[in-house]
Amino acid sequence: MALDALGAVRDRSRALAQMSVGERYRVRLACLLGAQHDFLLLDEPTNHLDEHGLDFLTAALRDHPGGVVLVSHDRVLLADVAPKILDLDPSIDGRPRVYGDGYEGYRAGRSAAMARWEQDYDQHLAEEARLADDLSAAQNRLRSSWRPPKGTGKHQRATRAPSLVRAVNRRIDDLADHAVSRPVAPLRFHMPELATLSGVTLVRAEEVAVDGRLTGPVTVALESGDRLLITGPNGAGKSTLLAVLAGQLEADQGSVRVAANARIGFVAQETPSADRRRVHDIYEARMHQLRHLGLDATVPLRSLGLLSAADTARPLAELSMGQQRRLDLALALAGRPHALLLDEPTNHLSIALVDELTEALDATAAAVVVVTHDRQLRRDLGHWPELVIPGRNEAHKA
Repeated sequence: MALDALGAVRDRSRALAQMSVGERYRVRLACLLGAQHDFLLLDEPTNHLDEHGLDFLTAALRDHPGGVVLVSHDRVLLADVAPKILDLDPSIDGRPRVYGDGYEGYRAGRSAAMARWEQDYDQHLAEEARLADDLSAAQNRLRSSWRPPKGTGKHQRATRAPSLVRAVNRRIDDLADHAVSRPVAPLRFHMPELATLSGVTLVRAEEVAVDGRLTGPVTVALESGDRLLITGPNGAGKSTLLAVLAGQLEADQGSVRVAANARIGFVAQETPSADRRRVHDIYEARMHQLRHLGLDATVPLRSLGLLSAADTARPLAELSMGQQRRLDLALALAGRPHALLLDEPTNHLSIALVDELTEALDATAAAVVVVTHDRQLRRDLGHWPELVIPGRNEAHKA
């Protein structure tokens, strides 16, 4: 049942090594869900699932009688199945936080916690400044042998400056013992200004098909500013169509024309990399390639807000899948493309980045095509034109 519901391969003679990343994942997930374990540990379980598979997974997790711990950035899944959320992002005391009331409770709680952290830090700085002024005044009195005005009691007229200095220093030490760390500013994505070619069809695919992968004919035409959401079940050929539009794959039928000087940015589905080059070197090689092609208006990596300085100094193979996906996006944006083609762009990305990316995709002047099963992203982009690629069985029936 789980194999069918998740669209997994049922041919037991096929080795996992002969399957695609998505096919292997669905087989393993089906086996896990069907094993009736007492406890499930799931890392990004919605990746590689289509709408039917997502519905099945949601129901299976809701009905599971044992415990479930899942790592996920799928906002709809979290809202549907997670009554409590453990947040590992930086906090005021460096400890993780548990938020109740589901996904909405997490969002509200996280926002309130960040606001309190910023307020406490501002108050800490203000107290530091006030004590510094107090210490300076006390030290000035000590240097000038300050005494209270005449008329004060004899023993009170003795200088109190040393005791004032000691008292202020004790308050400074106490404040240091209860120091509030600076709130950690999260990376924020900045979409560069992408290029346009007005009055030109950037890419036109005319009645294309790919044997065994995309049942055609499919026709797509893109101009600057166009938006297109491509949906359909697993195996329908959505990724194949995107690769054809990007010039990464040749169609067996039909034709594809790309306008002269049109630049296409393409982010394929994730594949873990074993590349040992530093991230910075990989990006610089891409920049050098673009300059060699005559493009001067390239995008500096730091300006995108996708990777920290520390991460850019690390070998690509040591980065998480989410960090590798951020680099994939950066490489696609490096040349300020006229058309941006994204295959499951939310896989492994943080919730905050997905929200920022969604807003940016809606606003850019470039043409944008998105292939996704992400239910929240589909809702957010629901005003875009949609191309539904039918499953192969449905296509043959038609």
